[in-house]
Amino acid sequence: MNHDNPHKLGIALAGGGARGIAHIGVLKALEENGIYPDCISGTSAGSIVGALYAAGKSPDEILDFVVENSNVLKVVRIGLPTVGLTKLTKLKEALAEVIPVDSFESLKKPLHLAICNLTAGKLEVRNAGELYNVVVASCSIPIVFQAVRMNGSTYVDGGLMLNLPAEPLYACCDKIIGVNVMPNVAVTNKEVDNLMEIGMRCFEMTIASNTEMQLALCTQIIEPKKLHDYHPFAFNKYREIYEIGYEETMKNMDTIKTTILD
Repeated sequence: MNHDNPHKLGIALAGGGARGIAHIGVLKALEENGIYPDCISGTSAGSIVGALYAAGKSPDEILDFVVENSNVLKVVRIGLPTVGLTKLTKLKEALAEVIPVDSFESLKKPLHLAICNLTAGKLEVRNAGELYNVVVASCSIPIVFQAVRMNGSTYVDGGLMLNLPAEPLYACCDKIIGVNVMPNVAVTNKEVDNLMEIGMRCFEMTIASNTEMQLALCTQIIEPKKLHDYHPFAFNKYREIYEIGYEETMKNMDTIKTTILD
């Protein structure tokens, strides 16, 4: 990578629903060892953690945010079946309480978020302008959550096309840590025996496909395999998921320091 880049260390935070809580444990372990990413990218759950971290919130404060909003009924409300099962209304309100200004420019660190423009049929990576709607759009898993309308276009979860957004950091960071919370793990037939599980498995396979090339751009990869045992909506398991991210990072800290700090 070009050492004339404006940022020394970027961190790409993948989407993964509740599994994204592991990102907080990763950040906690990194900071305890003197590693502070100065540029962030995120998709879906990674966009929430990334936005809060870019706003200057500590890992402990981000975990508090998750705990306060871990019950799905607190962050979503039932929407119309024809446009999506639920709407992330409360998430936007919660973000506004902790990030007072609705703009990327108000953040303390640069942030890049991946979203899918269904109208244009393309991926977009936002790093300027309005913030709240972009975070919500990045989290809007198709069918499960309502899509978000912005500037005449309809947007959904960026994970469809770029679940681990390392590429936006590649041109501006010397080194990149990629945190993949959706490891590609084989499953049993029992795990795909109903419509919802089949749909989720298809989404996981799509994510695995677009993540492969992104992992190749990372200087260091953190990929806790244990996360596969947790359903993407298991927000009640936040403490366990947080600990998995923390422990996986600490377990590999010697390698991380050698790779990142050299």
